[in-house]
Amino acid sequence: MPHIKVSPFDTSVIDDFVSNDSFIKFRANSLSSSDEVIGVEFNSREFLLQLKPQDKSTLIKYDKVTRPTDVNLLKKAIELLSEKLNLKILNSNIAISPTKKILGAEFEKKIEDFESIAFDKAKVSVEVGFGSGRHILYQAKRNPDTLFIGLEIHTPSAQQLLKQVAIQELDNIWVVNYDARLFLEMLPSNLCEQIFVHFPVPWDKKPHRRVISTPFLKESMRVLRKDGRLELRTDSDNYFWYSLETFFKEPKTDVKIYKNRALEVTSKYEERWLKMEKDIYDVYVTSLENSSDKDDVKEFDFDDIKVSSVNIDRLPKKSSVYSDYFVHFERIFRYKDGILIKSAFGSFDRPEHKYILVDKDGARYYGTQPVKTKINHKAHKKILEFLNVNGD
Repeated sequence: MPHIKVSPFDTSVIDDFVSNDSFIKFRANSLSSSDEVIGVEFNSREFLLQLKPQDKSTLIKYDKVTRPTDVNLLKKAIELLSEKLNLKILNSNIAISPTKKILGAEFEKKIEDFESIAFDKAKVSVEVGFGSGRHILYQAKRNPDTLFIGLEIHTPSAQQLLKQVAIQELDNIWVVNYDARLFLEMLPSNLCEQIFVHFPVPWDKKPHRRVISTPFLKESMRVLRKDGRLELRTDSDNYFWYSLETFFKEPKTDVKIYKNRALEVTSKYEERWLKMEKDIYDVYVTSLENSSDKDDVKEFDFDDIKVSSVNIDRLPKKSSVYSDYFVHFERIFRYKDGILIKSAFGSFDRPEHKYILVDKDGARYYGTQPVKTKINHKAHKKILEFLNVNGD
């Protein structure tokens, strides 16, 4: 990823640009190391660049938490910084290269898109963990009036499906590279016809990481319309029995079970298991009623919190862990007008990583706001308690 190594220099010269430069906004020093970060605004995006002193040089690189997805944008920002500061470059990795557009990229959706999105088909279905994509491609071709939202945390699989969507000229698949357990919270109630969960990872040694859970079932039933169906298909005996126990706890469902039922399309893994004569189980969970509308998550505001209300010495040094979320203040940086807090919070399996900027005028998340899930908002309220310790 883009970076440069430059001859050591007095970083305080950066402060001369802060008050009268549209690009450099602040320089902040870590309270726990010699590292520094520079807040920049470039092409209407704000993000951080890191300064890391080394033996005979200084490394300038992107910050992983706030980085834009456009690599060339990062390279241009690092180049502009070096020009403004007249730095002597010793080693560089910021040559601009033509970006190769991913086939079908227009069908890739970010989790943030679903805060306000129009579904462009009469029906909507979801597939969790589509793997090679055989099943979702088959369903999309057979049901052109249905929008299929494919969820996959394995990035190469997501990119491969996008490529196939373009090659096969389909217009009814959206690809989301995100965890299904949190994604369903973003969907309206009574939206979906079906939710497919085919051959999820069993996680026998880490059952808390399983897709199927009581919270996932409740969200699925909310998202499904009346008579809509959650379809689990698994070759794992343990997962099958665990799922049945979970499904039968929900009173407002109808559960049907099938064993070794042949489908019209099979994945490459399923073909292997069939050759091994493994049993394959299907469990269909049908929603028996429509649900009430989804509660909208409130904004992630910081009320009246200002730098004067924050006592950094009293912020927890370790993760604060609760029943379904956590909060961790990882690093603190200080700059002329306030502090910058690097934080992780929310779900144990898909945590948010954000910086919180606090100055004399107020506080906000730097760069982008957290995804509007209930878990993130619970964690946000706990963050407010920690930051407002002097305001009690």
